[in-house]
Amino acid sequence: MDQKILIVFVLLLNLISKSFQNPNPKIPKSTPSPAHIELASYGFPIGLLPATTVLGHAINHTSGDFTVKLGGACKITLPPDNYVATYSDTITGKIVKGKIAELDGIRVRAFFKWWSITGIKSSGDDVVFEVGMVTAKYPSKNFDDSPACEGQHSAS
Repeated sequence: MDQKILIVFVLLLNLISKSFQNPNPKIPKSTPSPAHIELASYGFPIGLLPATTVLGHAINHTSGDFTVKLGGACKITLPPDNYVATYSDTITGKIVKGKIAELDGIRVRAFFKWWSITGIKSSGDDVVFEVGMVTAKYPSKNFDDSPACEGQHSAS
């Protein structure tokens, strides 16, 4: 009888420890949306878009003008510095291979203030975020997985 209790206790402890291993888990890998696939075709990691809220997108392949529709406003935490970012329900801009310009709809909180991300560049190894004239460079691998929206703003 004591061995059965010990086995149950060990199994329970194992389950509990696994539930605390990653307090902010990412969405399990699933089939990327067409918007994520299109983003990757321009040389960007799919993790620049949230995983669960992309309803659709449109792109003019001649001008590069694009629109991404989300199921509502979305808040995520950007790796690796844990900056909080918000996505509006509509994101617009111009995209060409390796560069997004005239970006509207993504803001990041840094230094106690909200800043609009106005552009993003990708070299394959790095992603460079533009906030006006200021830039911040991060390894692309930090954005290999799409984050889930935090809080109640997710459309799923």
